[in-house]
Amino acid sequence: MQERSRARLQALQILYQSDITGVLPVSILANGSYNTEDGEPSDFCRSLVAGTQDHAEEIDEAIGRTSKHWTVSRMPLVDRNILRLATYEILHCDSIPVSVSINEAVEMAKTYGGEDSSRFVNGVLGRIAEIVGQGIDEDDVDG
Repeated sequence: MQERSRARLQALQILYQSDITGVLPVSILANGSYNTEDGEPSDFCRSLVAGTQDHAEEIDEAIGRTSKHWTVSRMPLVDRNILRLATYEILHCDSIPVSVSINEAVEMAKTYGGEDSSRFVNGVLGRIAEIVGQGIDEDDVDG
């Protein structure tokens, strides 16, 4: 697995753990209560976790505005945290192409989400990308 993909997976695991336990993601990093199966979280993973936490309200608002018939609180935990992570990248990580963020999220949804997760994640993130003026061609996104 590529280093950035591994970092995204670790960040997803930490965000998921935070969602279940109610412990802030950066606290999970600080106290070392994360899964170490894939090694220590990289600087990239740590920046994704901290950024997603720091912008949580803005991220959830963007997801809520663009997900048809779903409130953020009703979304499956895995899908919700994949969307949070990728939305943070789309909104705040200018050095990462939007299509990369979406493709990585869709792949995580295929692996860890439910039967329809990849289509749902792709649709929500595609709308977020369009809204922020970074619209991408649907042919560029696997899903």
